[in-house]
Amino acid sequence: MTTTAPFRSPVSRSTRLLSGDGHDLARHAARFGPRPRCGPHLIDAVAAAGLRGRGGAGFPAARKMAAVAAGRRCVLIANASEGEPLSRKDAALLHSSPHLVLDGMAAVADAIGAHESYLYVRQHMVAPLRRLIDERRTTGWDPTDITVVEAPERFVAGEKTAVIAAVGGRAAIPSDSVTSTSVSGLRGRPTLVQNVETLAHIATIARRGPDWFREVGTPDEPGTMLITLTGTNRNPEVREVPIGVPLYSVLNPVAGEPGRFRAVLVGGYHGTWHGTDQLSGQTLSRWSLSTLGASPGAGVIHTLDSGSCGVSATARIVEYLARESAGQCGPCLNGLPRLAESMAILARGRCGADVITDIRRFAGLVDGRGACHHPDGTARLVRSALTTFARDVEFHLRGRCEAGHLTQQRRIT
Repeated sequence: MTTTAPFRSPVSRSTRLLSGDGHDLARHAARFGPRPRCGPHLIDAVAAAGLRGRGGAGFPAARKMAAVAAGRRCVLIANASEGEPLSRKDAALLHSSPHLVLDGMAAVADAIGAHESYLYVRQHMVAPLRRLIDERRTTGWDPTDITVVEAPERFVAGEKTAVIAAVGGRAAIPSDSVTSTSVSGLRGRPTLVQNVETLAHIATIARRGPDWFREVGTPDEPGTMLITLTGTNRNPEVREVPIGVPLYSVLNPVAGEPGRFRAVLVGGYHGTWHGTDQLSGQTLSRWSLSTLGASPGAGVIHTLDSGSCGVSATARIVEYLARESAGQCGPCLNGLPRLAESMAILARGRCGADVITDIRRFAGLVDGRGACHHPDGTARLVRSALTTFARDVEFHLRGRCEAGHLTQQRRIT
């Protein structure tokens, strides 16, 4: 999970983030121009651009910035933990255009008046990014003091409150605090946690303005987004695409013709499964996918080929999610293991229909009752699997599997 996936983005006006020159500061400056200095006016520019966060929730970026800027001695944390196992976009971005992310951090820190700035990344990125930050400081490119913090390789380590806990020296597990982190986050101070892709977009808006940003995408969802395309027995590939492109136009390079895959997992492990018949006419946008009950989430598009079993694939994911929970609330401590066990029974086959009753019951019991949204995302994935793979479910109940032997399915990761 720590390797950087290949990225491919055609040279065009929609190639914005993945057009960088790696770690070379001089080449970065030549391509993107001087470091932007906007001050508080940047918040208005980001609002006019209509940028939404690219970390999963899709919250308007300017509103998050304004909420924290209203406080005193606020903190900025750039989140590149990328705990989603199928996602590679943040790693690819930091490989291709790390200075664009750091420019975004400097611009946002200036705009909100941050007194401290942190970059939260996986272990293999810590040393290289520290060197880049030192170079920016010693060359006079950027005086912003940024502290690089190592993120543990856990699924829940990227959740906002877990990020704040880790930066503060505690275990990277979510909390159920009712107080917004924009009011009280790191050491009780207003804290902005922003995904690194969002910060890179902000760096381009600061240089080129909101009208330029809106040249691609849709009126309601402007700009480009980074996606990770993965498939059964295929290496992940990161691409930068305009929001609103037809979904099949990004699927075909990975999956080939629609008949070669049977379902798509949209949004990653906390996303939803959808059959190929549902995807025709859909675009890669929050609005379009919401009509299916889906969301781009972390930008993961995973195809399940026609020879794989959706029930077994889902059972493996749920077993992983149950292991990766923080184990600090009832739904994670008790509910997710039972949900995983029931899914495993279904995957093995030759079981009674009561296992479906158990799966639906456990999904209902964990949903909305956890200390964070980890149980909710797991329950959502399971419900979508029961619907999308209804035919597979019936086969498994009878001790059969269209994809092959019940206990010898290919792994999703």
